[in-house]
Amino acid sequence: MTMHAGRLLLAVVCLAMAAPPAAWAQTAQPSLSPDRVVGVPVPPGQIEAAVAALDGLAQTMLERSGIPGLAVAVVHDGETVFAEGFGVRKAGEEAPVGPGTVFQIASLSKSISATVVAREVGKGVAAWDTPVVRYLPWFALADPWVSAHVTIADLFSHRSGLPDHAGDDLEDLGFGQRAIFERLRAIPLDPFRATYAYTNFGLSVAATAVAAAAGKDWASLAEADLFEPLGMSATSMRYSDFVARPDRAYGHVRVDGRWEARFVRQPDAQAPAGGVSSSVEDLAKWMALVLDQGMFHGERIVEADALLPAVSAQVVSSPSRIPDARPGFYGFGFGVGVEPSGRMSLSHSGAFLLGAGTAYLMLPSLDLGIVVLSNAAPVGAVEALSREFADLAQYGRVTRDWYAAYRMVLDPLYEPFGALAGDDLPSEPTPALPLDAYAGDYTNDYLGDLLVERRPDGLVLVVGPSRIEFPLSHWSGDRFVFPIRNENAPSGSRSAVDFQRGADEAISAVEVEYFDQFHTGPFTRRD
Repeated sequence: MTMHAGRLLLAVVCLAMAAPPAAWAQTAQPSLSPDRVVGVPVPPGQIEAAVAALDGLAQTMLERSGIPGLAVAVVHDGETVFAEGFGVRKAGEEAPVGPGTVFQIASLSKSISATVVAREVGKGVAAWDTPVVRYLPWFALADPWVSAHVTIADLFSHRSGLPDHAGDDLEDLGFGQRAIFERLRAIPLDPFRATYAYTNFGLSVAATAVAAAAGKDWASLAEADLFEPLGMSATSMRYSDFVARPDRAYGHVRVDGRWEARFVRQPDAQAPAGGVSSSVEDLAKWMALVLDQGMFHGERIVEADALLPAVSAQVVSSPSRIPDARPGFYGFGFGVGVEPSGRMSLSHSGAFLLGAGTAYLMLPSLDLGIVVLSNAAPVGAVEALSREFADLAQYGRVTRDWYAAYRMVLDPLYEPFGALAGDDLPSEPTPALPLDAYAGDYTNDYLGDLLVERRPDGLVLVVGPSRIEFPLSHWSGDRFVFPIRNENAPSGSRSAVDFQRGADEAISAVEVEYFDQFHTGPFTRRD
């Protein structure tokens, strides 16, 4: 973790460590150590008033954003005090969203998975600082030293050196989980433990290592460790379980200003990082467990000492942009922050551009948490609703237009990919070679095989285990382009395809802009 520290900080940390253990809710300990003092007290009845306002807040957010449906649950003092659904499961149909409706929760899965790992750590099956190669001896990254030393904690806190979202492109192409894990070694690394870069497959590697240590597959381990003990009967790490639920939400994207259930997101390959499906009723039980330091209805489920590292700051995830801006932190699968009130918060957002927006926010000092799930691509609605509630609970008023603020943050997600996106075709392009000159077999250590086929209507690029086809349009010279839309390429995206010539002027390689985001090099010709 990067941190500016001195003797005063060391003294504060030591004082906190010396304090006797107590529940996180500050009302349970009348004399607080300095590091737990907050600047804004919460008067009696204020949290209850915030809960009472949720119906109206949710309805307003549904109307303002236009999203088809959402569900909300609140936990306070260990009990679910609110659980409701709003809107419909699928646009154009009447089936309503209820508190038991199952949603894909996307990256909220990371916090769920961290809780599972914490239980295994508490049982002594693994430790946060265990190198993953102890349980996955075949796993490697680009640097042999890093491969030998990268730990479960490093991967759960996104400080392994893997670049942002490494491996997601392989999932788009249909590679399975093991193949993606093995191909991560072809990606150049950033400095180890000195940089934060958010990855789905890095975290999933760590979770898979813990499952191997426990002698189970990951989905079964999560069921045995967490879902069954908490009675989370609608929750699963398997996509097949999600699609089999009769009461489930459909993912929606916005098309010409309307929300449509157009795509299917199958996230099994990254299940620990993004594959959980659940309801707000179930997630409320999980929040109660976290807020009570691993206890649930008086029963110890997760050891507090094993859970604490996950829910405490381990790395700076968003450094302060200017001196008066609060930094953001990340634990092991949990976002960790400091509220304007001085309270620590736990939070995470989840998003599928193909149709899911989710968020939770917990305030341990108030023993309070809210989770919001939606069946629409992220527009800031779930984050804004959780923030409005947190404002009311802490300050008795909503402090700003949170929806407008989050829209500004999330709008860049929808910017089309590609240097040529939105550009017109050249009016006087340089002629290409005869199309047969480009056809052939190509390969790349990271991305695998690529086939360029000559067909009657032009060239087609075929790539990945799923043999996804991209018809090519000529741009100029040896450059072609194709449109692309998937989980990582919003509507309007366009990738350049640049064929390279060897010394004999014959085509020897091809660089595909969309597939070279991690600088793994071109596809070289094999025939």
